[in-house]
Amino acid sequence: MRHFPIFIALEGRRVVLSGGGDAALAKLRLLMKTEARLTVFSEAPAPEIESWAGAGRLSLVRRRMGPGDALCAALFYAADEDAAEDARTVALARADGALTNIVDNLSGSQFITPAIVDRDPVTIAIGTEGTAPVLARAIKADIEAMLPARLGALARAARAFRGIAEALPMGRARRAFWSAFFFRSGPEALERGEDLQTVLDAQLAQHLGQATEPGRITFAIVASGDPELLPHKTRRILHEADLVLHGDTVSPDVLELARREAVFGPLPDHAAPLIEAAVAGEHVLCLMPSAPDTRIVAACHGAGLTPHTIPGIVPVPNLVPLEETA
Repeated sequence: MRHFPIFIALEGRRVVLSGGGDAALAKLRLLMKTEARLTVFSEAPAPEIESWAGAGRLSLVRRRMGPGDALCAALFYAADEDAAEDARTVALARADGALTNIVDNLSGSQFITPAIVDRDPVTIAIGTEGTAPVLARAIKADIEAMLPARLGALARAARAFRGIAEALPMGRARRAFWSAFFFRSGPEALERGEDLQTVLDAQLAQHLGQATEPGRITFAIVASGDPELLPHKTRRILHEADLVLHGDTVSPDVLELARREAVFGPLPDHAAPLIEAAVAGEHVLCLMPSAPDTRIVAACHGAGLTPHTIPGIVPVPNLVPLEETA
Protein backbone atom coordinates (compact mmCIF):
# COMPACT_ATOMS: atom_id res chain seq x y z
CA MET A 1 0.00 0.00 0.00
CA ARG A 2 1.33 3.42 -0.95
CA HIS A 3 -1.32 5.04 1.27
CA PHE A 4 -2.02 3.61 4.72
CA PRO A 5 -5.75 3.89 5.57
CA ILE A 6 -6.47 5.54 8.94
CA PHE A 7 -9.30 7.50 10.56
CA ILE A 8 -8.11 10.82 12.00
CA ALA A 9 -9.77 12.29 15.10
CA LEU A 10 -10.82 15.81 14.06
CA GLU A 11 -13.06 16.85 16.93
CA GLY A 12 -12.10 20.43 17.83
CA ARG A 13 -9.06 20.44 15.53
CA ARG A 14 -8.35 22.92 12.72
CA VAL A 15 -8.82 21.98 9.09
CA VAL A 16 -7.87 24.71 6.61
CA LEU A 17 -8.98 24.98 2.99
CA SER A 18 -7.92 27.45 0.33
CA GLY A 19 -10.42 28.03 -2.47
CA GLY A 20 -13.96 29.15 -3.07
CA GLY A 21 -15.20 27.37 -6.19
CA ASP A 22 -16.66 23.98 -7.11
CA ALA A 23 -13.70 21.94 -5.82
CA ALA A 24 -13.85 23.74 -2.49
CA LEU A 25 -17.61 23.20 -2.23
CA ALA A 26 -17.27 19.46 -2.84
CA LYS A 27 -14.65 19.08 -0.11
CA LEU A 28 -16.50 21.31 2.37
CA ARG A 29 -19.73 19.33 2.05
CA LEU A 30 -17.75 16.31 3.25
CA LEU A 31 -15.67 18.11 5.89
CA MET A 32 -18.76 19.68 7.48
CA LYS A 33 -19.88 16.18 8.46
CA THR A 34 -16.94 16.09 10.89
CA GLU A 35 -16.48 17.96 14.17
CA ALA A 36 -13.44 19.87 12.92
CA ARG A 37 -13.04 23.66 13.13
CA LEU A 38 -13.04 24.68 9.47
CA THR A 39 -11.31 27.76 8.10
CA VAL A 40 -11.65 28.80 4.44
CA PHE A 41 -9.43 31.32 2.67
CA SER A 42 -10.94 32.77 -0.49
CA GLU A 43 -11.04 36.14 -2.19
CA ALA A 44 -14.22 35.20 -4.09
CA PRO A 45 -16.13 32.53 -2.13
CA ALA A 46 -19.20 30.85 -3.61
CA PRO A 47 -22.55 31.95 -2.15
CA GLU A 48 -22.89 28.58 -0.39
CA ILE A 49 -19.62 29.14 1.47
CA GLU A 50 -20.78 32.59 2.53
CA SER A 51 -24.05 31.07 3.76
CA TRP A 52 -22.24 28.38 5.76
CA ALA A 53 -20.00 31.04 7.30
CA GLY A 54 -23.05 33.11 8.24
CA ALA A 55 -24.57 30.07 9.94
CA GLY A 56 -21.37 29.54 11.96
CA ARG A 57 -20.49 26.24 10.29
CA LEU A 58 -17.06 27.50 9.22
CA SER A 59 -14.79 30.55 9.45
CA LEU A 60 -14.37 32.49 6.20
CA VAL A 61 -11.32 34.72 5.59
CA ARG A 62 -11.85 36.81 2.44
CA ARG A 63 -8.26 36.93 1.20
CA ARG A 64 -5.51 34.74 -0.19
CA MET A 65 -3.85 32.45 2.27
CA GLY A 66 -0.57 33.71 3.76
CA PRO A 67 2.30 32.43 5.95
CA GLY A 68 1.17 31.12 9.33
CA ASP A 69 -2.49 30.72 8.29
CA ALA A 70 -2.33 26.92 8.65
CA LEU A 71 -0.59 26.85 12.05
CA CYS A 72 -1.99 24.09 14.32
CA ALA A 73 -4.03 22.67 11.42
CA ALA A 74 -4.33 18.90 11.24
CA LEU A 75 -5.18 18.90 7.54
CA PHE A 76 -4.98 21.37 4.66
CA TYR A 77 -6.81 21.23 1.33
CA ALA A 78 -5.64 23.22 -1.69
CA ALA A 79 -8.78 23.74 -3.79
CA ASP A 80 -8.12 26.89 -5.80
CA GLU A 81 -8.22 24.94 -9.07
CA ASP A 82 -5.08 26.76 -10.17
CA ALA A 83 -1.82 24.81 -10.26
CA ALA A 84 0.41 27.73 -9.30
CA GLU A 85 -1.82 28.89 -6.45
CA ASP A 86 -2.28 25.33 -5.17
CA ALA A 87 1.50 24.83 -5.13
CA ARG A 88 1.94 28.13 -3.25
CA THR A 89 -0.64 27.38 -0.54
CA VAL A 90 0.58 23.80 -0.08
CA ALA A 91 4.13 25.06 0.50
CA LEU A 92 2.79 27.48 3.14
CA ALA A 93 0.69 24.80 4.85
CA ARG A 94 3.57 22.30 4.95
CA ALA A 95 5.79 24.97 6.49
CA ASP A 96 3.10 25.38 9.16
CA GLY A 97 3.17 21.62 9.88
CA ALA A 98 -0.13 20.50 8.28
CA LEU A 99 -0.70 17.38 6.20
CA THR A 100 -1.64 18.60 2.74
CA ASN A 101 -3.91 17.55 -0.10
CA ILE A 102 -4.25 19.13 -3.53
CA VAL A 103 -7.66 18.35 -4.98
CA ASP A 104 -7.32 16.04 -8.01
CA ASN A 105 -3.52 15.99 -7.75
CA LEU A 106 -2.34 12.64 -6.41
CA SER A 107 1.41 13.18 -6.84
CA GLY A 108 1.35 16.54 -5.06
CA SER A 109 -0.68 15.33 -2.07
CA GLN A 110 0.53 13.90 1.24
CA PHE A 111 -2.83 12.19 1.81
CA ILE A 112 -5.91 11.37 -0.25
CA THR A 113 -9.60 11.48 0.64
CA PRO A 114 -11.35 8.15 -0.06
CA ALA A 115 -14.86 7.54 -1.29
CA ILE A 116 -16.98 7.31 1.85
CA VAL A 117 -20.12 5.43 2.84
CA ASP A 118 -21.62 7.35 5.76
CA ARG A 119 -23.78 5.55 8.30
CA ASP A 120 -22.58 7.66 11.21
CA PRO A 121 -20.91 6.44 13.37
CA VAL A 122 -20.27 3.58 10.94
CA THR A 123 -17.99 4.92 8.21
CA ILE A 124 -16.59 2.90 5.32
CA ALA A 125 -13.69 4.34 3.34
CA ILE A 126 -12.88 3.06 -0.16
CA GLY A 127 -9.55 3.86 -1.75
CA THR A 128 -7.91 2.97 -5.04
CA GLU A 129 -4.64 4.89 -4.43
CA GLY A 130 -6.23 7.71 -6.40
CA THR A 131 -5.90 5.76 -9.65
CA ALA A 132 -9.51 4.65 -10.30
CA PRO A 133 -12.09 7.02 -8.78
CA VAL A 134 -14.80 5.60 -11.07
CA LEU A 135 -14.20 2.14 -9.59
CA ALA A 136 -14.27 3.57 -6.05
CA ARG A 137 -17.63 5.21 -6.76
CA ALA A 138 -19.01 1.93 -8.15
CA ILE A 139 -17.92 0.04 -5.02
CA LYS A 140 -19.42 2.81 -2.88
CA ALA A 141 -22.76 2.44 -4.66
CA ASP A 142 -22.75 -1.32 -4.08
CA ILE A 143 -22.00 -0.91 -0.36
CA GLU A 144 -24.60 1.86 -0.01
CA ALA A 145 -27.20 -0.57 -1.34
CA MET A 146 -26.09 -3.28 1.11
CA LEU A 147 -26.21 -1.20 4.30
CA PRO A 148 -29.58 -0.07 5.66
CA ALA A 149 -29.90 3.59 6.59
CA ARG A 150 -30.86 2.62 10.16
CA LEU A 151 -27.47 0.98 10.72
CA GLY A 152 -26.28 4.25 12.24
CA ALA A 153 -28.97 4.10 14.93
CA LEU A 154 -27.83 0.61 15.94
CA ALA A 155 -24.20 1.70 16.08
CA ARG A 156 -25.00 4.78 18.20
CA ALA A 157 -26.93 2.62 20.68
CA ALA A 158 -24.03 0.16 20.81
CA ARG A 159 -21.52 2.95 21.44
CA ALA A 160 -23.49 4.16 24.46
CA PHE A 161 -23.83 0.59 25.77
CA ARG A 162 -20.28 -0.66 25.16
CA GLY A 163 -19.02 0.01 28.69
CA ILE A 164 -21.95 -1.88 30.22
CA ALA A 165 -21.42 -4.85 27.90
CA GLU A 166 -17.92 -5.27 29.34
CA ALA A 167 -19.61 -7.25 32.10
CA LEU A 168 -19.40 -10.12 29.61
CA PRO A 169 -16.09 -12.00 29.26
CA MET A 170 -13.85 -10.69 26.49
CA GLY A 171 -13.79 -12.71 23.30
CA ARG A 172 -16.49 -15.02 21.99
CA ALA A 173 -19.07 -14.08 24.62
CA ARG A 174 -18.97 -10.40 23.66
CA ARG A 175 -18.90 -11.15 19.93
CA ALA A 176 -21.97 -13.36 20.32
CA PHE A 177 -23.74 -10.59 22.25
CA TRP A 178 -23.05 -7.92 19.65
CA SER A 179 -23.79 -10.25 16.71
CA ALA A 180 -27.19 -11.01 18.22
CA PHE A 181 -27.89 -7.28 18.63
CA PHE A 182 -26.74 -6.06 15.22
CA PHE A 183 -28.20 -8.88 13.16
CA ARG A 184 -31.30 -9.94 15.07
CA SER A 185 -32.64 -8.14 18.14
CA GLY A 186 -31.59 -4.61 17.11
CA PRO A 187 -33.15 -4.55 13.61
CA GLU A 188 -36.27 -6.28 14.95
CA ALA A 189 -36.58 -3.64 17.69
CA LEU A 190 -36.31 -0.81 15.15
CA GLU A 191 -39.03 -2.43 13.05
CA ARG A 192 -41.33 -2.52 16.08
CA GLY A 193 -40.36 0.98 17.23
CA GLU A 194 -38.92 -0.30 20.54
CA ASP A 195 -36.30 1.46 22.65
CA LEU A 196 -32.85 0.06 21.83
CA GLN A 197 -31.52 0.67 25.35
CA THR A 198 -34.28 -1.52 26.78
CA VAL A 199 -33.51 -4.23 24.22
CA LEU A 200 -29.80 -4.14 25.09
CA ASP A 201 -30.52 -4.35 28.83
CA ALA A 202 -32.72 -7.41 28.36
CA GLN A 203 -30.27 -9.08 26.00
CA LEU A 204 -27.34 -8.51 28.37
CA ALA A 205 -29.24 -10.09 31.26
CA GLN A 206 -29.97 -13.08 29.04
CA HIS A 207 -26.35 -13.50 27.96
CA LEU A 208 -25.00 -13.10 31.50
CA GLY A 209 -27.28 -15.93 32.58
CA GLN A 210 -26.06 -18.28 29.88
CA ALA A 211 -23.36 -20.84 30.50
CA THR A 212 -20.10 -20.28 28.63
CA GLU A 213 -20.28 -21.91 25.23
CA PRO A 214 -17.74 -24.67 24.65
CA GLY A 215 -15.07 -24.14 22.06
CA ARG A 216 -15.07 -25.71 18.61
CA ILE A 217 -12.60 -27.34 16.25
CA THR A 218 -12.97 -26.99 12.50
CA PHE A 219 -10.78 -28.63 9.87
CA ALA A 220 -10.91 -26.80 6.53
CA ILE A 221 -9.23 -28.28 3.49
CA VAL A 222 -7.46 -25.58 1.46
CA ALA A 223 -6.47 -27.08 -1.87
CA SER A 224 -5.47 -23.84 -3.56
CA GLY A 225 -3.68 -20.62 -2.67
CA ASP A 226 -6.38 -18.64 -4.47
CA PRO A 227 -8.73 -17.13 -1.83
CA GLU A 228 -11.51 -16.96 -4.42
CA LEU A 229 -11.60 -20.76 -4.43
CA LEU A 230 -12.33 -20.97 -0.69
CA PRO A 231 -15.76 -22.36 0.19
CA HIS A 232 -18.10 -19.75 1.62
CA LYS A 233 -18.22 -21.62 4.94
CA THR A 234 -14.41 -21.50 5.27
CA ARG A 235 -14.44 -17.76 4.58
CA ARG A 236 -17.08 -17.23 7.26
CA ILE A 237 -15.21 -19.24 9.88
CA LEU A 238 -11.98 -17.38 9.09
CA HIS A 239 -13.82 -14.24 10.25
CA GLU A 240 -14.84 -15.98 13.50
CA ALA A 241 -11.93 -18.21 14.56
CA ASP A 242 -9.83 -17.37 17.61
CA LEU A 243 -6.91 -19.67 16.75
CA VAL A 244 -5.90 -20.31 13.12
CA LEU A 245 -3.44 -23.17 12.58
CA HIS A 246 -2.08 -23.74 9.08
CA GLY A 247 0.55 -25.50 7.03
CA ASP A 248 3.23 -23.97 4.82
CA THR A 249 1.10 -24.44 1.70
CA VAL A 250 -1.59 -21.99 2.84
CA SER A 251 -1.02 -18.69 1.05
CA PRO A 252 -0.78 -15.28 2.78
CA ASP A 253 -3.79 -14.19 0.69
CA VAL A 254 -5.92 -16.81 2.45
CA LEU A 255 -4.61 -15.91 5.91
CA GLU A 256 -5.36 -12.24 5.20
CA LEU A 257 -9.08 -13.11 5.43
CA ALA A 258 -8.82 -14.05 9.13
CA ARG A 259 -9.81 -11.76 11.99
CA ARG A 260 -7.09 -9.28 12.92
CA GLU A 261 -7.36 -10.45 16.55
CA ALA A 262 -6.88 -14.13 15.68
CA VAL A 263 -3.78 -15.99 16.85
CA PHE A 264 -1.86 -17.89 14.16
CA GLY A 265 0.34 -20.94 14.47
CA PRO A 266 1.64 -24.04 12.67
CA LEU A 267 -0.42 -27.20 12.37
CA PRO A 268 0.52 -29.60 15.19
CA ASP A 269 1.13 -33.30 14.60
CA HIS A 270 -1.08 -34.30 17.53
CA ALA A 271 -4.44 -33.23 18.95
CA ALA A 272 -3.43 -31.89 22.37
CA PRO A 273 -3.05 -28.18 21.38
CA LEU A 274 -6.39 -28.23 19.57
CA ILE A 275 -8.20 -29.83 22.48
CA GLU A 276 -6.60 -27.51 25.05
CA ALA A 277 -7.67 -24.39 23.13
CA ALA A 278 -11.20 -25.66 22.45
CA VAL A 279 -11.72 -26.67 26.09
CA ALA A 280 -10.73 -23.10 27.01
CA GLY A 281 -13.63 -21.88 24.84
CA GLU A 282 -11.77 -20.95 21.67
CA HIS A 283 -12.85 -21.66 18.12
CA VAL A 284 -9.89 -23.46 16.52
CA LEU A 285 -9.60 -23.51 12.73
CA CYS A 286 -7.08 -25.83 11.08
CA LEU A 287 -6.31 -25.00 7.44
CA MET A 288 -4.84 -28.07 5.83
CA PRO A 289 -4.08 -29.39 2.33
CA SER A 290 -5.91 -32.68 2.88
CA ALA A 291 -8.26 -34.44 5.26
CA PRO A 292 -7.15 -34.50 8.94
CA ASP A 293 -5.39 -37.50 10.43
CA THR A 294 -8.00 -39.92 11.74
CA ARG A 295 -6.05 -40.26 15.02
CA ILE A 296 -6.37 -36.51 15.66
CA VAL A 297 -10.10 -36.64 14.92
CA ALA A 298 -10.52 -39.63 17.23
CA ALA A 299 -8.64 -37.83 20.04
CA CYS A 300 -10.98 -34.84 19.70
CA HIS A 301 -14.01 -37.10 19.99
CA GLY A 302 -12.41 -38.77 23.00
CA ALA A 303 -12.17 -35.35 24.68
CA GLY A 304 -15.90 -34.75 24.16
CA LEU A 305 -15.42 -32.47 21.15
CA THR A 306 -17.04 -33.02 17.76
CA PRO A 307 -14.84 -31.50 15.07
CA HIS A 308 -16.30 -30.38 11.77
CA THR A 309 -14.58 -30.78 8.41
CA ILE A 310 -15.15 -28.47 5.45
CA PRO A 311 -14.18 -29.98 2.09
CA GLY A 312 -12.00 -27.92 -0.21
CA ILE A 313 -12.47 -26.84 -3.81
CA VAL A 314 -9.86 -28.45 -6.04
CA PRO A 315 -8.80 -26.19 -8.94
CA VAL A 316 -9.26 -27.72 -12.38
CA PRO A 317 -6.07 -27.55 -14.49
CA ASN A 318 -6.20 -25.81 -17.83
CA LEU A 319 -7.07 -28.41 -20.42
CA VAL A 320 -5.05 -28.40 -23.64
CA PRO A 321 -7.03 -29.85 -26.55
CA LEU A 322 -5.46 -32.80 -28.27
CA GLU A 323 -4.16 -32.13 -31.74
CA GLU A 324 -6.36 -33.58 -34.41
CA THR A 325 -4.83 -36.57 -36.10
CA ALA A 326 -5.14 -37.29 -39.75
